[in-house]
Order: sequence, then C-alpha cells, then structure tokens
Amino acid sequence: METKHNQMIMLRGRRLSMAAAGGALVVMGMGQNVLAQSSDPVVRLDAITVEGNRYYEMPSSEETGGYGIDSATVGTKTPATLRDNPQSVSVVTRDAIDDQSLVTLDQLGRHTPGMRVLSNDNGRSSIYARGYEYDEYSIDGLPAPMSSISGSVPSLPAYDRVEIMRGPSGLFNNTSEMGGVVNLVRKRPTDEFQAHVQGNLGTEYQRGAQLDVAGPMNEDGSIRGRVVADHSEHARFVDYNDNKQDDIYAALDIDLGESTTLGLGFLHNSKDIVVNNGQPTDSDGKLLYGSRSDFYGARWNNFDSSSNDWIAELTHSFAGGGVGQLAARYSDREADYNYAFGGSALDSNQELAVAAIGSDIDQEALSVDASYSKPFELFDNVNEFVIGTNFKRYDTDNKSGSVRGLGGSTVTLDELNNLSFVDVLDEAIAGMSGYRYSDTKSSLEETGLYAKLTLRPIQSLALIAGSRASRYKVEETNRVSGESQDRSDTAFIPYAGLVLDFGRDHSLYASYSQVLKPQTSTNADGELLEAREGDQYEFGIKGSYFDGDLNARASAFRLYDENRAATPDIPGANYSVAVGKMRIQGAELEVSGSLTENWDLIAGYTYLDTEVEQASTTRDDGIFLLMPRNQLKVWSQYGFGYGLLHGLRLGGGVTAMSSFSSSSGVEAPGYAVVDAMIGYDFNKNLSAQLNLNNVFDRKYYNRVGGVNTFNMVGAPANAVASLRYDF
Repeated sequence: METKHNQMIMLRGRRLSMAAAGGALVVMGMGQNVLAQSSDPVVRLDAITVEGNRYYEMPSSEETGGYGIDSATVGTKTPATLRDNPQSVSVVTRDAIDDQSLVTLDQLGRHTPGMRVLSNDNGRSSIYARGYEYDEYSIDGLPAPMSSISGSVPSLPAYDRVEIMRGPSGLFNNTSEMGGVVNLVRKRPTDEFQAHVQGNLGTEYQRGAQLDVAGPMNEDGSIRGRVVADHSEHARFVDYNDNKQDDIYAALDIDLGESTTLGLGFLHNSKDIVVNNGQPTDSDGKLLYGSRSDFYGARWNNFDSSSNDWIAELTHSFAGGGVGQLAARYSDREADYNYAFGGSALDSNQELAVAAIGSDIDQEALSVDASYSKPFELFDNVNEFVIGTNFKRYDTDNKSGSVRGLGGSTVTLDELNNLSFVDVLDEAIAGMSGYRYSDTKSSLEETGLYAKLTLRPIQSLALIAGSRASRYKVEETNRVSGESQDRSDTAFIPYAGLVLDFGRDHSLYASYSQVLKPQTSTNADGELLEAREGDQYEFGIKGSYFDGDLNARASAFRLYDENRAATPDIPGANYSVAVGKMRIQGAELEVSGSLTENWDLIAGYTYLDTEVEQASTTRDDGIFLLMPRNQLKVWSQYGFGYGLLHGLRLGGGVTAMSSFSSSSGVEAPGYAVVDAMIGYDFNKNLSAQLNLNNVFDRKYYNRVGGVNTFNMVGAPANAVASLRYDF
C-alpha cells in the first residue's frame, strides 16, 4: 500500500523533474530555498539564476501528505518558507485535521499551539491568540468578519490547510484585531480524478457523512472541478443541546492559456443549534462540578444561520518570473437566535433568575485584492518585491432584544428547561415591559496600497521592509434613536523584519508589525473614538529540518495596545475616552511536521503575561484574565509502513493549561486532557479510524464567565469512529 508519506516523496520527485526540464531553478519568498536540478536534497545555494517562479504554485498538503509543510502565504501575499517569515506562523495540514477528527475552526484552535478558544457550541466559539480575538478569517488571502455571536466560525471540510499568524499584521489588511491572521486555503480541483466518501458515528450522538470529488472536466484537462458535501452532528452530552452543520463547496479552475488561470469557488454553510450557554455558579460564586449534562436553558433555545461565499481569482505568470493576481470574495450571512439562559447564580434553594436574548443579524462583506510579485537578481542573490492594492467593505444589520427576570423571580432547573416559549425579539420590538431593544447598522470600509521588498545584500541575510497607505471609514447608526456617527482617517502602516541564516538549518529573526482597530464607542460629543493602535516587537530562532518537513520555532514578543475605549471615572458619565493601554508579552516554543516518513508531530508551549497599564472597560480588560499563563499542546501519530503491523496508525496527544478566571471573580483550575487515535488502512482504498477524546474522563471547565452563565464544562470521555473509501 502507498502511504501518504510515500506519496509525498513521489510528488517531490515530480517537482524536481519539472524544474529541471524547464532549465530553471525555482525560488520562493525571500529567495532562500532552491529546488535543485537533481535528486539531491533541497539546499541553500550561493548564486541563483531567476527564470521562473513555479514555487508560487506550492502543492497542497493533501498531495504532500503528513504534517510537514515548509511554506505558507499568510502575512506574505506570496508563498514563503516558515523559516523565512520573521513572525510566528503555524500551518495545520489536511492530514493533521483528519487525524484529530476536527470539523470546525474552533475545534482546531483548541488543539493548536498558541491559540486559546473560549468555548461555546462548535462553530460559535471565540478564538484568541496573544490575548486578542481573531475577528476575521481569510479564504486564500481574502478576509471577511468572524464572530461567535453570528456563528460565522467556519467549518473545515472545504479546506486543504489552515495557516495561522499570531500578532498584529496590518501590511495587507490594516483594520483588523491584534491577534493576527487566520488564512484558510481551499481544496483545489485536481489534474487527475480523485474521490472519497466517509461516514462517522460516535458516542454522545456524534455522526456525519462526507463526499469529496475532484478531477478534470474536459479531455485536455484545461477545466477542472471539485465538489465537497459534508453533514456533521456534534457531540451533545448536555441535555437538549443539539448542533448540526452542513457544508457545500464547489470549485472550478479554468486554464485560459499556458500562463493564465481563472479560479472560481462557492461555499455554503448552515447551522442549526439548540444553544447551550453554560452553567451558573453556586451562591458563593464557585463552579458547580455537578452533572455535566445539566442544561441551563429552555428546550426551545435555537440558533439558525446560513452563509454563502463566492470567490473569483485570475492569476497570470509573466515572463521572467513575475506573478499577477486579481481576486475577490463576496460573503453574505444571515443568523437568527432566540434563547433563554441563567440570569443569576443559584441561590440556597437551587433556583436562579432567567435572562433571554433574541437577535436577527444580516451581514455582507466584499474584499478585492490585486497584486504583482516578482523575484529579481541583485547582489548575486535572489530578492523579491510585492506591490498591490486592496479594498474591503463590511456591512452589518443587527436587531436584538433582551430581557431579565423571564418566567418570574426565580425558577428551578426543570422549570427553566420547560419554560413557555417566548419570541424575545418580537416582544422587544413590541415594547413589552422589561424588554430592551436595539437596532443598529454598522459598516467598515478600507482601501489601501501596499508594498513589500525583500533584499539579500549577502546570501545569509534577508532584509524586509514594507508599508501600507490606508484610508478607512467606519459608520454606526442607531435606528431606534436615529443617531448616526462616522469616522474616517488615513493611516501609514510600516513593517520591518530581518532573517539571518546560520548554518544549514537555523535562522535568527526579528520583526516589527503594526495594525489599527476602529472603534464604535463615542466620546462626550457623540463622535466615534480614534482607532486602537497595536504594535508588536518579536524576535526568535527558527529551524527547518529534513528538507522542510519538520519546522521548529522559539520566539519572544511584546505587544502594545493603545487607545482602548474607557469610561471616565465621572459619576453619570455615559461616554468613553480613548485612554486604555495594555502590554502583552510572552514566549512560544513550537515544533511541527514529520520526523520520519511515518511519524508526525505537533507540539507547542505558550507563556503569556499581560499587564493593564491604563484600564479601559472591565469587560475588555477582563478578557485577559481568561488567558492562561501557560499552555501546552501536543499531538503525534505514527503509521507502521511494513511488517505485521503494516497499515496500523496510532496517535495521541494532550491539551493542558494553567488556571484562569473571569472579571466576575469566577475561577477555574488548570487541567490536562488526553486524546488518542487508532487507525487502520485495509488497502489503498479502504481505511478506518477511531478517535478517543478525554480518554481519562477528566472533569474540567474550559471557560468561565459570570456567576450566571458562560461557565462551559469540558466534554466527557467520548469516541467517534470513521470509515473512508477512496476511489
């Protein structure tokens, strides 16, 4: 049987032959890695002739197999090796996603070094890095908003890999959060026919099915297509909680000529969830550690959403190695929810108050990007420049109603579960007593010009400089009061970095990056506040081993966040001032990739230290209390390639973190959870896998909130089995 790692080796051979036939050496990123014109390992050479840049067409991780991938596009616009990127970047490959049986991006975040997930229902969680939430995600470099409240956290079946950058990165997208960039790289149509079907079945009512078909659609292969359909039902160990998601993905790649390709993509996601908002605390503000199945909500709780993404990209390769691309993504999302949850801590009679919320959200997003990149020879080394322009506009309509004291003063758990149905939004619109109603329209628009230059004055040193000139406008309209505010500004965003090679396998790096985050809070004159400013300084060492199959990083960083909205210490003040300031610093260690043809590894440790230099709001500053100081995440799998155990795959890992708390004073101890996997490849077509989660049935909370809600219990021991057939 041909293992995934054998397929990877065969692919490398095809890439090398292709480069040799063209009579050109392939370069990428900062021009360090060169594919030699032989079967020798990839090395870093002293002199290079630039004739082409086929490395921009980096292979998919499903082609190469394993966890080892040495390049990414996140934060660079064109592919660069992880070692050559002077920031912290992780890449989670298709095999790593499948081995851990991950379906949504927040599930992936719980297992990825450096990321922290404030759990809710899968597909509705908040994902953080370095203390800040990822409020956007990109598809092939094109951003759109992401938030837990709207359920816009994406599912993963349509994607080949997930690229994650930590820390501010405003060069290609200025108006975003400080946490960094998440880029999802689509599965693409293939030159040859391939297909698989898969079914999943597990404890806690887990089940799912998937179909993935790709290949040429005409005789000469100039038109290629792919279709992915997936249905997933997540574990529901909490009473009445339910979570169903459906995904459809279709793509076409059309060769308009030898050097020009048009790519088209469509993605649809829908969610149907009986919302679980977590548990209250006891009357002393302590976590309950009672039954993990207790559902502190009404049985009619519901969340429905539907999202569509249309993507088009036109790519042309110019003579001399230049690559130009024009790409656009349009997204529309609809979400409505209506649910009741705990409105207080449990009292001495084990009763609590009830709160409820209902909302209707409509969102549209458009992003367009045009860029040109080219390697060039200078100082007897390969250098590179990227220039481009992009535009994005986000429009969000949000009608929301809320109420406290629903169903009387206090109720028992059973009475809460069986609460009479209430349409909270309709009651709020009707002006019912005790209900609050809001109707807002917000928009963000940004246009920018960017440029990045990588110079190699000597072969072992890369100097990187970039800048962005950006114009943004943010508008906020309160349709209830009729008030509207807007703010626009022009910003210049610098970027700088360097990478210094020493020896064959290691590089020292340092970088400075910046980003802005527009705010919707208003000052005493009713005007929107100036944007928050984020600056990050980072340095470290990176290693690349086994021809890029295994990558390692040790990094340290310091991040400043200024102009955060704060309420002044004045009695009766109902406005904000931009004075909040945070300092976040820490260190990360990460190793990921393939140690051998059969052994894969993802391992990382994160240390985070936060300091409120000048307080903003209790809620915003309180987010940092939820970030554990220490996190450790490890996952590894080994596949037996020969002998009596040929075809057997074994995997396992641990997710551990130190204690954390909330601004409400709810504290949770640290925990460690162990997962495991066993798989077997019966032949080249048929394989089976069993994932065991929380093997030792550890009781823990993975998130805490107020005394009334958002104290989320970790899932108990559970298992899910999958059977896959490849055609």
